[in-house]
Amino acid sequence: MGQYVVSPATHPTNCGRFQASFAVQRAQGNGSYCRVFRFDKTFASREAARLFAVTQGWLETCLPPLAKC
Repeated sequence: MGQYVVSPATHPTNCGRFQASFAVQRAQGNGSYCRVFRFDKTFASREAARLFAVTQGWLETCLPPLAKC
């Protein structure tokens, strides 16, 4: 399995709250993978949004993928 790099980010909204996002990158052999996740949920602080992004990034890289039906 390849190594993942998770990059959390926060984005201020027009109403003074913050949104969370993160990017997951992986390079393995001759291939690479990059996916960005952005969330609609807003947070009262930048730190709360960052913590949410870090947690979601950890879940995305640590849990096994769901079986596709």
